[in-house]
Amino acid sequence: MKVLNLEPVAKRGGGSLRLLATFDLEPSNLFRLYGLRLLQAPDGRRIVYAAQAGNRRTATFDPAIAEQITKLASTLYDEAITADGTNPAN
Repeated sequence: MKVLNLEPVAKRGGGSLRLLATFDLEPSNLFRLYGLRLLQAPDGRRIVYAAQAGNRRTATFDPAIAEQITKLASTLYDEAITADGTNPAN
């Protein structure tokens, strides 16, 4: 499983869940999922949501897979350097 094209987001939104980054996911070499979102809850917990079509999510994940995806995306996010040379996680 690979996270592709992780992009930290400058405008994180004003809701209870902050948008940290968007990314694509390649669970296997057979298919990709585009436009996933890495979000952070007020308690600091991070979660991943699939893209939406209208008001419906285009995919959902088993909790164990969701945890793996969240860990992969969080690791890349925490290591990312933005265009201004800073780390968005700080």
